[in-house]
Amino acid sequence: MIDIVAVLRAEDAVLDFLSVLTAPESIHRQDEGHEVHVLLGDTAEHLVLPAGLPLAERLAAVARHIRPVDESALSPGPQALATLIEAAARGAEARLWTHSPADTRRSRGRLGRDAAAAVAPGGPPVLHAVGHSPYLQFISDLDRPLDRAEVEAKLAFVNRHCGHLLRTESAEYVVRTGRVHATERFFAAGTAEERERLFALLASLDEDAASVPDPWEFATSAYEAERLDSTVAWIAGHCPPGSGPLVEVGACEGALTARLAEKGFTVHATEPNPAFRRRLTEAVGDTVRVHPASLEELAARRELPAVAYLLIEMLYYGQDLALLDRLPAGLVFVALEPETLATRLTPWLESAPHWEKAGETPLVAPALETVCGGRAYLSKRGSVGVLLRRTGA
Repeated sequence: MIDIVAVLRAEDAVLDFLSVLTAPESIHRQDEGHEVHVLLGDTAEHLVLPAGLPLAERLAAVARHIRPVDESALSPGPQALATLIEAAARGAEARLWTHSPADTRRSRGRLGRDAAAAVAPGGPPVLHAVGHSPYLQFISDLDRPLDRAEVEAKLAFVNRHCGHLLRTESAEYVVRTGRVHATERFFAAGTAEERERLFALLASLDEDAASVPDPWEFATSAYEAERLDSTVAWIAGHCPPGSGPLVEVGACEGALTARLAEKGFTVHATEPNPAFRRRLTEAVGDTVRVHPASLEELAARRELPAVAYLLIEMLYYGQDLALLDRLPAGLVFVALEPETLATRLTPWLESAPHWEKAGETPLVAPALETVCGGRAYLSKRGSVGVLLRRTGA
């Protein structure tokens, strides 16, 4: 059996896959010919760690390829990885170990997705390391706790060869306690769709979020259904259908839009992402006017006057809240999770000369919920609606 470890950079092979490099006897007791191949995605290098090579020498071989921080390091793509994997396997029985598509370090997540996509049907089985995942709890398929000697070897490797990663401010590369695992956990993504959903789930505003339909699973989530239904009821309580047009900013694929249209509202839905906008248009048909404008463009052009603007779960990304002054509406509905509401909207509102809080409504309570077919679960943080009323010109 050949173990192939496909990683973005050399240090990843030790931080997330030391238990593969050590070839524990319990795993390979009948495989005296075991060897490990390490494929480095950033440099397309192929390291061979022969059978019988002691752990210290394996780690030394990997350490020779540690490089400075390089924010431009990227996955070489499925085709290049397929070539590396095929050369490593040489037609022998093998399995591939790689990053999780949902690794919070997007460079690693992309490589993990690409490496799995590089394996042809009938090729080596693929195991993903859970890796750095502070937002998700994974249902793993294989857990390998390291013993004290292995942990000491991992820490010594980091201290000796990765000092620059202990000091860097780069979120992609910094090494902290939570990224040096004493138990290495792995899962086998059952389908390409599962991998794509895991990758998209962590994409946030990145264009990759739109790589699969309904990346945040609004259509199947009980939490999201309650949040959306409560949001519609909240809006209707202040602006009943027929009272005037609404502008929904960042409508995504139309989960809220469709509900509003069904209640009889006149809605202008805006969505700058082309993939989301295409699905939004397909979802709402002729019942809603769809526009490509962003919040910034809406404020600059002032072309869509309305009784109210809806900023529902979208003020998380550093938008300038002064843009609200230029929206052509006297009411703005804002929905946010409680912490962001307290740290972002409330302080701004206290000094905003043209707005007052006209009401605050809990929309949904926090909950834990599974995602990606039950592969993982996460905390949904709750949502609170705040109605802003304009007080001056």
